[in-house]
Amino acid sequence: MLKDLEKLRGHWPEHVIKQQENWIGKSEGTEVVFKLGDFPIRVFTTRADTLFGVTFISVAPDSEIIDEILNFLSEDAKKRVIEYINRSLIKSPDERQKGKTGVFTGLYAEHPFTREKIPIFVADYVLGEYGTGAVMGVPAHDQRDFEFAKEHNLPIKVVIFPEKNEGEEFEEFLRCMYVETESENFSVEYKGKRYIFQPQRAYELKGVLKASGEFTGLRSDEAIKKIEERLSEMGLGGPKVSYRIRDWLVSRQRYWGAPIPIIHCPNCGEVPDENLPVLLPETEKFLPQGRSPLEDVPEFINTTCPKCGGPAKRDPDTMDTFVDSSWYFLRFTDPKNDKEMFDVEKVNVWMPVDQYIGGAEHATKHLIYARFITKVLYDEELLKEDEPFKNLFTQGLVLKKFWWSPVHLKSFPNPEDVEYRDGKPYLKSDGTPLEERLEMMSKSRGNVVPLGSFVDNYGADAARVAILFAAPPDMDFEWTDAIATSAIRFLNRIWRVFYSLYEGGIRGEVEPDFSDKEFLANFNDLISGIRKDYEKFKFNTAIAKLMEALNLFEDSKISDKTKGWFANIFIRLLAPIAPHIAEELFHQFKLDEIFGTESVFRSPLPEPLEGISRELIEIGVQINGKFRGTIMVPLSADESEVLEAIKRDEKLSRYITGEVKKVIYVRGRVVNIVL
Repeated sequence: MLKDLEKLRGHWPEHVIKQQENWIGKSEGTEVVFKLGDFPIRVFTTRADTLFGVTFISVAPDSEIIDEILNFLSEDAKKRVIEYINRSLIKSPDERQKGKTGVFTGLYAEHPFTREKIPIFVADYVLGEYGTGAVMGVPAHDQRDFEFAKEHNLPIKVVIFPEKNEGEEFEEFLRCMYVETESENFSVEYKGKRYIFQPQRAYELKGVLKASGEFTGLRSDEAIKKIEERLSEMGLGGPKVSYRIRDWLVSRQRYWGAPIPIIHCPNCGEVPDENLPVLLPETEKFLPQGRSPLEDVPEFINTTCPKCGGPAKRDPDTMDTFVDSSWYFLRFTDPKNDKEMFDVEKVNVWMPVDQYIGGAEHATKHLIYARFITKVLYDEELLKEDEPFKNLFTQGLVLKKFWWSPVHLKSFPNPEDVEYRDGKPYLKSDGTPLEERLEMMSKSRGNVVPLGSFVDNYGADAARVAILFAAPPDMDFEWTDAIATSAIRFLNRIWRVFYSLYEGGIRGEVEPDFSDKEFLANFNDLISGIRKDYEKFKFNTAIAKLMEALNLFEDSKISDKTKGWFANIFIRLLAPIAPHIAEELFHQFKLDEIFGTESVFRSPLPEPLEGISRELIEIGVQINGKFRGTIMVPLSADESEVLEAIKRDEKLSRYITGEVKKVIYVRGRVVNIVL
């Protein structure tokens, strides 16, 4: 899973790849065993060089070893610790990270080298998904541990020191571990100033070990290797690779989902149900009541054991719907197959998916599950490819403002319920303060624009144009009434222009009047640009060019033949953005007869005329806002083509001295490159 992300680099968004890398979470480090009696507490660390600075051990409330820890406790201590665990587990991981709460268990573990007794805490800032869910607390050299130690009055042992008593690393060490003093009783003097030992924060840089037994004097990296060797010899740890990713729990107590084909027999145990598929029963009692609703459907839950023929029960759980969404695209290749999930020959004709479009919020959910299932099927030799999606495009979210009441614990999406005083929102009805929020549209928040009523009033094309024109499709944007108004105005304008042409007797033409050279050259550039925008999913700039084409048409004096050709081209360029109005105009202007097809979508996307082009134009070049010269480029050139032309220019290229962060191109006029 991790290694094969390299196959996707350049074809998937980098931020999705990074999220999956972090979710899988490979860490190379050291396992260290601290003994609690005969029970080994295994901790994973990437800084074994700090091992002699351990002053406590923290165990996550959801650690895999928490039950073993509880078994060592007295009834009173166990009750106290369980109460803390229960309070911790209702917090989100983010909430747990904010505080540094914990409870001392009264237990001590043995340090593998010094044999010191190390106190054991249960602390919610430690997450069960990291390593074994237990960490060694080194407050002098880990900031989270430092904050915990300060909160619980635990000792701070400094065991990593800078190599030199001068320079940036030494000065950072002073800032972390010392405070300036005027007293004669000082610890360190540096550059005429006196310092006393009083730790302020963790010193997290590597350095030289001190007070570390046989490893004293070694540099951090060398010490880590030596410590790993000794731990291996002692049977108390060694080198370790840890992964953050955990097993995938696929069962749940819900009605919706694929039934689990297992039969529970009191005589035979768990028996696979070979009568596939197992279908959900039709029932009105599908809401959970503290257990799976399928348990309350006797005609489903009660069955016969296929092994012994005795009475048995079906499994009442269903599989998480992510299981189904992890392979549904494979089913599209053979949707009517009632014998198997798909025919192997058919699926391998189509797979992998050439272009997948989905939300970035699925980066560590559906997209990672789909990759996993695909690899399982590849290992079973059912698929010839081990990645499901060649190319991935992640669309942004549509956001809408609403107001949240921390008093009423509910959202207020209607602006009429809100008043502002001194720039702050309040609820009109009772004057309680509100929080203004801008988040993804959601029924639970109430910040939705009902699609049905919007389409009824303005049409589906208006909704499409509004959304696609608002921002690049891979970016989030805020929905406002102004966005919808602009889209409606554009579509109305198209209808007026084409209605006027139709009333004037204009119909579609296959070719223009080639004497309209200036118009054809300008429109040709726009055709080329719109095609490029569609290929790159830059729908907002494609719509801008369609608007520009309409302006060009209305401002030009051209023959009726060229008008008919323009109608032919414009209608087909418009179709991906506004299919309904384009389909209507396609027939009105007799393009169905020209192309011999019943739909605009059966006709080809227009291509630029051959042999028609504008002369090169001169544009200004700014780099970081400073004018550096001019360059000649085709009018149809986009941002990337202009940038490449500048990089090839002998004089201008020398000003590009670093990474290009942004290119702002006003077509035909000026380009500004931000480094």
